[in-house]
Amino acid sequence: MGRPAVAILGAGPAGLGAAFRLARRARFDVTVFERGRTVGGNAGSFEIDGLRVDYGSHRLHPSCRPEILTDIRALLGTDLLDRPRHGRIRLRGRWVHFPLQPLDLVWNLPADFLAGVARDAVLKPFRSAAGDSFAAVLERGLGRTICRDFYFPYAVKMWGLSPEEIDPVQAERRVSAGSLGKMARKILNAVPGLKAPGSGRFFYPRRGYGQISEAYLEAALRAGTTVHLATTVTAVEWDGVRASAIRASSAQGEFRLEARQVLSTIPLPALVRALDPPAPATVLEAAGALRYRAMILIYLVLGADRFTEFDAHYFPELDVPITRLSEPKNYSLAEVPGITVLCAELPCSTSEAVWSASEEELGALVLEALARAGIAVRAPVRRVLTRRLEQAYPIYTRGWREPFDRIDGFLGSIDGLITFGRQGLFAHDNTHHALAMAYAAADCLDDRGEFDRARWAAHRFDFQSHVVED
Repeated sequence: MGRPAVAILGAGPAGLGAAFRLARRARFDVTVFERGRTVGGNAGSFEIDGLRVDYGSHRLHPSCRPEILTDIRALLGTDLLDRPRHGRIRLRGRWVHFPLQPLDLVWNLPADFLAGVARDAVLKPFRSAAGDSFAAVLERGLGRTICRDFYFPYAVKMWGLSPEEIDPVQAERRVSAGSLGKMARKILNAVPGLKAPGSGRFFYPRRGYGQISEAYLEAALRAGTTVHLATTVTAVEWDGVRASAIRASSAQGEFRLEARQVLSTIPLPALVRALDPPAPATVLEAAGALRYRAMILIYLVLGADRFTEFDAHYFPELDVPITRLSEPKNYSLAEVPGITVLCAELPCSTSEAVWSASEEELGALVLEALARAGIAVRAPVRRVLTRRLEQAYPIYTRGWREPFDRIDGFLGSIDGLITFGRQGLFAHDNTHHALAMAYAAADCLDDRGEFDRARWAAHRFDFQSHVVED
């Protein structure tokens, strides 16, 4: 009897992390299917005029599980840089450092803002924001001032909904400092002697964030994994009880692969629609009910060594349409003279007119936004490029749980099929979370190719504690 065949759908960090973990056990025939021509997904990198850039701003956080961080260090060696966080937030027309610093806040924030935060702290025991929503949860924890000036407008831009329309789980999963006490502890982490290990720092690969996925790919290939790029999964075959095979299509034609286990990291709606025979109508309906926020990434290539000293700028205020601006050179320390690239993030819906805007129009939008924010671009703009992500973030609308649970329960009933990762679990997670899921999924497979569902259920419970780190 041959080795159990494992098919992995998606070559982002989750899919490649699982492939690497399984392949080095040398007990499985592992095959990865990826629709794109390169690996990494939204956590990938590409080159612009000699500079490696990412799909937005990405960092590997020190809270990454030690076992995973050890593997990444071994794979990247000296290419894994340990960098200080050095960003800033535009708040009420002023700049404050990010991560937050006590003296910087006192020096740069308006007196009435600081007084409002102090008042909110004093009144917290008597505060009871009505309702069960993103708005209510955060206002109970942080008070009116911080919410109304930072989190609420940022939420409108990020997810395209009013804070009252967003489910409270978005606050629990997306806001790490959900109370004034937690925020105070984060601020105190900037004080020498009070810093937690890794506070104010991040890891970043010398050749862009996508180098993490590329390193996992190379290691998996060396261990015998087969990887099909530019390949679309057209069907996941199942017999009503168990998944049994993958059908796929590429420029070379169509082919079929039988598999003992199918590990999927592709978006849940895509997985549901790929099932053959089709999923029940109620599950297909639920797949259509999940909502995603799209993102346009607008890259300005400037004829200058550097735009600013900061790695990222955050824009919660509604008068600036972009949410974040990053400068990849300040992450990777790339030494390419006379050129730098800015990456502006513009969340939107695919139904909005801006989704179809030209690169010239989007470049003008960013230049106008930066001028309004007081950081006008003075260097010559050599060119503008864009990338569009249709499913950048999950949107947790009020009532999102019902369709998700319907899909999750149905897929969980199919033997030989497991879904995980940011897209596979409809989660707004960091890369270290996605890799934790990947390692957990791989470890639930025994050498015969049988999956330990009880162990996986325990992992799924742990995943619910994931909170996004910025």
